[in-house]
Amino acid sequence: MKPFPIPRPPTAPPRRPAAAQIRRMASDSLIFFVSLLFLLSSAISSSVEMNNEAGGDRDYVTRESFPMDGDVAWVVQVSDLHLSAFHPERAGDLVSRLASALRVIRPSLLLITGDITDAKNKRRTSTRQDETEWIQYRNTMEAIVRLSGIDRRTIFDIRGNHDKYGVPYVGHKLDFFPAYSVSSQQNRLSTIQSISLLGRERKYIFLGIDDTIGTGIRGPSNLFGHPTDKRMDALESELQYSDNYPGSLVTKVVFGHFPMSFTASSKRGKRYESIFANHSVSAYICGHLHATFGKQLWRLHTVELTSNVKEPKIVKQFWEWEVGDWKDSRLIRILAIDAGEVSFLDFEFLDKHKLLEDFETTILITYPTDSRNMNHIKTDSRSFRNDINALIFSPQPIINVTAKVFDSFRDFKMVEEIPLQVATNSGTQEPLFHAKWNAENYRSVSATRYWLQVFVIDSQGKEIASQPRPFSVEGKLGHYQNTWLAHLIFEVQWENLYLILLWSNVGFLILFLFLPKLLNCFMERNASYQKWVMSVSVSSHIQQRKSCFWVLWFLTEGSRSGMLWFAMTIYFFCLLKLPWFWGHATSEDGDVAGMYLSGWRMQVPNSSMMIDNLGIPDIFTITLPFMYLVVTPMIILIYCLFAGRSAVCLCSRGNIRCSNGLLLMESEQGPQDVSGVPTNSLEDINHSSVYKTRGGWTRWVILLACLVIILIHFKLCSALMLAYGGGPIALSPALMWAPPLFLAAAFYSTRTIVNQ
Repeated sequence: MKPFPIPRPPTAPPRRPAAAQIRRMASDSLIFFVSLLFLLSSAISSSVEMNNEAGGDRDYVTRESFPMDGDVAWVVQVSDLHLSAFHPERAGDLVSRLASALRVIRPSLLLITGDITDAKNKRRTSTRQDETEWIQYRNTMEAIVRLSGIDRRTIFDIRGNHDKYGVPYVGHKLDFFPAYSVSSQQNRLSTIQSISLLGRERKYIFLGIDDTIGTGIRGPSNLFGHPTDKRMDALESELQYSDNYPGSLVTKVVFGHFPMSFTASSKRGKRYESIFANHSVSAYICGHLHATFGKQLWRLHTVELTSNVKEPKIVKQFWEWEVGDWKDSRLIRILAIDAGEVSFLDFEFLDKHKLLEDFETTILITYPTDSRNMNHIKTDSRSFRNDINALIFSPQPIINVTAKVFDSFRDFKMVEEIPLQVATNSGTQEPLFHAKWNAENYRSVSATRYWLQVFVIDSQGKEIASQPRPFSVEGKLGHYQNTWLAHLIFEVQWENLYLILLWSNVGFLILFLFLPKLLNCFMERNASYQKWVMSVSVSSHIQQRKSCFWVLWFLTEGSRSGMLWFAMTIYFFCLLKLPWFWGHATSEDGDVAGMYLSGWRMQVPNSSMMIDNLGIPDIFTITLPFMYLVVTPMIILIYCLFAGRSAVCLCSRGNIRCSNGLLLMESEQGPQDVSGVPTNSLEDINHSSVYKTRGGWTRWVILLACLVIILIHFKLCSALMLAYGGGPIALSPALMWAPPLFLAAAFYSTRTIVNQ
């Protein structure tokens, strides 16, 4: 007789241990708190908005004219003085060196192209206007005028971005430019200054542009020039007016602070390049980039113009030349126009980091121009000039001047020696030397075959030679190769590059967040994901699994972070639409403004209206480092942590799997909770050594990467706290607290693996 079977009680489903439930609830609460911080930030907004082109009331032209002897003129340009209360030697050197140079050069104009003062504290961590620096500038210019003998009326200075740091609007008490600049003292209050040099047959026009941002945001989000549509229209009208000047041949040179690569488009999308090319501007000279990226930042702009659909496109060109800085390099530029031909020479007072005591004899060949950077393209052989002209600036009387021509195709053998004499149409004190030659002898298919060098002997018997330079009597252009860094900084349009880098990052994060989640939902709904993973994990060895499997595994498991994934998604959209942080944008004691991905948003002074989208694309110095160095790595590392939690299932080939962060072991009775089993009890589980490796050192590597990201994040935040105020930024959760809280929540949620 068979024994009567004793019925077994039904197997209850595995229950989550109380400790695990508590940990899970704590993790979910932390994640919910992080999400709540970003939702609360949406409450801070204003219902009144206004787009404004600040500075538009000054967008008109002031005109001045000066006579010149003959048809050769030369001017001196100096940029980026950065006079500082903490570096008085910059002003001292400006007085002693520049004044002595001007006394010898005797230019028609002195152009100071921005960044007059440094406007930074001693540690260079924050920006603000310092009146003592402007007083220093005023005293310096008065001393230069007194020592050099230059006419104050021929000095033209314009603002740079440093001169607008922390100036809420033009005329504010912190706007010291109107009180201490030379141009303002001469009643030049407009943003466009037109200066005409009138010769016997020619007219040379210099147009100065102030493109500093209307609302002077403090650094680092004040880096670009911001022309307005009204200013561009006024400039175009002035260029058109000069084209109609009767009875003279006109050459136009524009000067400003910002290179074209760091000049934003107007609100209507207009840019200076097409305006300059359309009105035959010979050259645009600027500063801003210093000599850090190269002392030969030259760029030939080629613009296609179409006036009628039926007519072919017209190609026009103009040169852009950036001058180095006075701040560190002690550089000045001598620019000359000789019968429409523009040439220049940069003189450096620092020789191997030793400051020169006096201005040395300097030679500027005005014709033929350097074929590597000549401004005028000849199309007709009848335009050949059979002469050589050179300006020689020397504190000593000149005894002899000789020009030598070398042939690079014959190992730079000298092919002609030509003596130069003082030009007959110039006075005895004029530095122009002239000679006739036969330009037809130097026709060549190569723009760099023939090289010209001028040798000078002064009254003390000292011989000075100019730098050899290639020339082309036919107007061919020689090739000049910039360094990759100079090309990136000077020739890439940073406004467009910023948009490409920003939205490519945003697009990547959208795909990274949502594509795996959609794939995960689809596969889980069809119960195919688990079958596929287990089939791959059982059928192939770990080292034999293809990379595509690991990528798909990483993305799918990383997106299975539940509420944390939802919080990251909310945070991502908060970064797109809500303020990143608040800070004192325009002055240390000014109103608090919010910085969005679309720019700064602040209240109009003495009004209830708001001005939006300020500082685009200047804020790329903040947004790109934060998105590329903090947000994107943070999301990737969170995916790594959750994929690592699930990797134990794959590494043990089905003997262990994960469920809601707990380790479960497959058995005949179903899944059994082994979360509380000591590690030594799991030694019999297949591939336990692999599991320990995957869940051990890999996790600590991820932890180290998380610490690096947190370090970078707090370094960026500390820099912004110094720049815009510690209090407001410390209370900005999206920027200050979100990344470390997300990483802490992810590490806490996945810590079950470490406990096994």
